[in-house]
Amino acid sequence: MPTQATGIFTFANWDETPVAGTDETSKLARACVTNTFTGAIEAAGTTCEYSIAYVTGKTGVFTGHQLFSGSVDGREGTFAVEERGTFGEDGTVHCTFEVVPGSGTGALAGLSGTGGYTARHGEPSVPYTFSHQLG
Repeated sequence: MPTQATGIFTFANWDETPVAGTDETSKLARACVTNTFTGAIEAAGTTCEYSIAYVTGKTGVFTGHQLFSGSVDGREGTFAVEERGTFGEDGTVHCTFEVVPGSGTGALAGLSGTGGYTARHGEPSVPYTFSHQLG
């Protein structure tokens, strides 16, 4: 039975670089992001890489991977998640994520789960949900 958990993450750094396109539409970018998680996931200085496709200057989609080194419910190890999301004209970001199968190490070997968050652009701290289990 999966454990339903919550927490908060805080953006520590966002470094975005244009890849293709120079106007406000049809632009591609990548971002290297550092976050700190508290709650069910305890991890400082996570590394996240996003690929971003802008539809307008304020709307688009993104995919990415984030590597965690820390703990889940007190169990130490590392794991990765795959993320997918959208961002809209109103500044709202919706993201879902899933643990990459087989990525758990240490006491997190066999970890599986899904989660997500909804954020407003410019908010430094964001609540997340995480439904997970150790196999």
